[in-house]
Amino acid sequence: MELTMNQLAVAYLVSAVLFIFALKGLTHPATARRGNLFGMLGMAIALIATLLGAEVQDYLLIIIAGVIGAVIGIRVALRIQMTAMPQLVAALHSFVGMAAVLVAIGTFINRAQAGTLNTVLMGELSAGVVIGAITFTGSVIAFTKLQGIMSGAPIKFMGQHLLNAAIAIATVLLAVNFAMTGNVFSLLLMTLLAFVLGGTLIIPIGGADMPVIISMLNSYSGWAAAATGFTLHNNLLIIVGALVGFSGAILSYIMCRAMNRSIINVVFGGFGTDASGDSAGAVAAEKGVKSASVEDAVYWMEDANKVIIVPGYGMAVAQAQHALKEMMELLEARGVEVKFAIHPVAGRMPGHMNVLLAEADIPYDHVLEMDEINPEFQGAAVALVVGANDVVNPAAKEDPTSPIYGMPILEAGRANQCYFLKRSMRPGYSGVDNLLFYQDNTSLIFGDAKDTIEGIVSSLKGSGH
Repeated sequence: MELTMNQLAVAYLVSAVLFIFALKGLTHPATARRGNLFGMLGMAIALIATLLGAEVQDYLLIIIAGVIGAVIGIRVALRIQMTAMPQLVAALHSFVGMAAVLVAIGTFINRAQAGTLNTVLMGELSAGVVIGAITFTGSVIAFTKLQGIMSGAPIKFMGQHLLNAAIAIATVLLAVNFAMTGNVFSLLLMTLLAFVLGGTLIIPIGGADMPVIISMLNSYSGWAAAATGFTLHNNLLIIVGALVGFSGAILSYIMCRAMNRSIINVVFGGFGTDASGDSAGAVAAEKGVKSASVEDAVYWMEDANKVIIVPGYGMAVAQAQHALKEMMELLEARGVEVKFAIHPVAGRMPGHMNVLLAEADIPYDHVLEMDEINPEFQGAAVALVVGANDVVNPAAKEDPTSPIYGMPILEAGRANQCYFLKRSMRPGYSGVDNLLFYQDNTSLIFGDAKDTIEGIVSSLKGSGH
């Protein structure tokens, strides 16, 4: 069965509408599952329609590649931990980038042999190669930083910005030359420089900015897909690429606003190093901190009016979300109101904490974003910070010398009592000392977050009521 051009266009239109519904569904946890189903259905229709198109003449290589990809994808999906999801997303972005590069180069070779090259097509190929190559190496660097293969701290050197600017200008000039002349040397050098630029753009970015960078690379991968769509004259790929590109760009903008920073500052700021000089954090460190036990936390929480839980990457590492669900149920059985506070850049990727809490079946109406929950800290008996750090650091409001100064935070320190679950006194991913550790109403409970929460659960069960 072979689809006509009109039938293929209708199938692509249906797929595009389903992809738009998918994005709409993913805007809220309550509709995210439905959004995923829409996306899966849209992709299935798009794949089947493409395979039944007149341009597909041989299915053997497609079947072989599809089977290999399916086996690898299923194995990865079954084995991947939620804590490793950010680096998996970065790795998948790199695949999109490399695919764009290979499609562009392959199209150039085929069209050159057929003698059907033109300036417009060459411009499309240039865009596909440059965007795809930058996306590939940038995503690889992000993966290595998130995986711990490379340090999460910014890697900076003298003249870095000038080097990046020189590479970018040279890449653009080579792209123009290739589009106008079809010079193979320009194509090869342009591709190489774009690969280098992707790496040099991402290595100076610190760990605290990784959620924004993952979102930004998601946008890049969308534009790479759109460029590939122009090259292949595939309208659906253009639409999908544009959707991903714009949605990733909008999400990056939203997250930058949540950090009170511009995207330029994220890309070129090197955020993630310690502040120099005698900052408020250095002064506060001399005062020491108070440590507490599980029993202390239970004493404050079991008769509290409200407990607000602030999850962070430490919760993800410890896989403590299920224990938190049980603790929430025990507290609510005692009449305690329990809510979860989510910062837009908590974790290592956008929505990381929301996904983990949903995995534990924590009701969506218990999970509130920063602007909604901040006014409630003032009246809460306890704020329980589970592995978060930078997103509750008062240095963002109190210390002008801090790299995170001006970033909106979850105001956990305004609760009557704040308990901070930490493995050690090491600072967060940004490397900035947390002033909340030293507030009079803050106590640290050291140890694995899951073990600590399970200890709280056992104490709540044992105390009865």
